[in-house]
Amino acid sequence: MEDKKKSKLYLAIRGAVKFFSPKYTADGTENLPEDGYVIIGNHSQMYGPIASELYAPGKHKTWCVSDMMEKEKVADYTFRDFWSEKPKAVRWIYKLFSKMIPSLSVLIFTNAETIPVYRDLRLVSTMRQTVECLKNGWNVVIFPESEEPLNNIICKFHDRFIDLGKYYYRATGKKLKFVPMYLAPRNKTMSFGKPAEFDPDAPAAEERKRICDYLMEEITRMAVSKPEHTVIPFKETRRRNYPKNLPLTVYDENYDEKEAV
Repeated sequence: MEDKKKSKLYLAIRGAVKFFSPKYTADGTENLPEDGYVIIGNHSQMYGPIASELYAPGKHKTWCVSDMMEKEKVADYTFRDFWSEKPKAVRWIYKLFSKMIPSLSVLIFTNAETIPVYRDLRLVSTMRQTVECLKNGWNVVIFPESEEPLNNIICKFHDRFIDLGKYYYRATGKKLKFVPMYLAPRNKTMSFGKPAEFDPDAPAAEERKRICDYLMEEITRMAVSKPEHTVIPFKETRRRNYPKNLPLTVYDENYDEKEAV
């Protein structure tokens, strides 16, 4: 797989972002497998993709929703996912801003080391491209959080990314490993836990649940094992509402607080 030539404007933007962004240190790198693997992390708004692009170990690509690469979809997607919860008094500013960035978004996300993720039948293309990357020595980073809270650390995961294990096994005969990663932007750290290995003989639904449950639990464990710090949540919200990693709060299916540990 050939490295694509980067736009000079993109390289300038990337350099500026790297200069102003937190410089992350990594721990738990001994848990990273030698073969191709998939890193699964907490999104932390835009901190996750930025940290992935700049500091994830090895040669890697990051899953990116295809809407960020399709000019006609950028404005609606960015406002809905990033800024729709802003206070009403200033929401119009973000609405206007979202209409100003489509060209810039396409430039950035088509030049960055990304794999477009489609939400329709083209998802097969995402899977095949990801497997080709893995076969050619690239690792892959995925941020699979949904909007449904699991606890004050992360939201529950969409689980279809687990099917990569099936595609990878068919193409290589090897069992794909999923490595949990916890990003703590305020602490400038990325932590890696022990990987979960895909079992190609297990029923697909059971394997999705088993691996997702493990990854969510391990990311939560890494978060609460660290000194108290502010967690950057998946969804944009007022900074005064950002949670701490302790105490751990979990939620029931109706998003209500269930218990604190």
